[in-house]
Amino acid sequence: MDNKRELFQILTRRFGLLNKNCCTIGAVDVSTIQSHILYEIDKQPERSMQQIAEALAVDITTFSRQIQTLVKMELVKKTPSHTDKRVYLLSLTTQGKFVATTIDQSMNDYLEEVFSHMNDFEKETVIRSIQLLNQAMAKSTVCCTPLL
Repeated sequence: MDNKRELFQILTRRFGLLNKNCCTIGAVDVSTIQSHILYEIDKQPERSMQQIAEALAVDITTFSRQIQTLVKMELVKKTPSHTDKRVYLLSLTTQGKFVATTIDQSMNDYLEEVFSHMNDFEKETVIRSIQLLNQAMAKSTVCCTPLL
């Protein structure tokens, strides 16, 4: 297939990235961006809102709204920094940790199932290709938005 965009369109749909909610854990509906936020906070606890927003390449206004929603959902806790009260550090609540872990396990199970349809060489080739693509995207001067 020569149409690279179509490859990514199909991949995006198959990953469910166009779905309003990526997952439902118990009575909690989590959007794709909220799932990414929970993942980053779980990976980097006690980081500032700005640091997590930058890690996700999300503008701070959008990020702030999402954090407010996650706080109301009782998944994320905002704590003023000891060194600078204007800065808020983010952490997961017990419920937030449960949701993040459940999503992580679900995604890992999904990827295991997908990779089970490949032999070892194909798995390694795909993983290496994704690593190369991520590295090339990191070097791109057009971060996070396509050229228009």
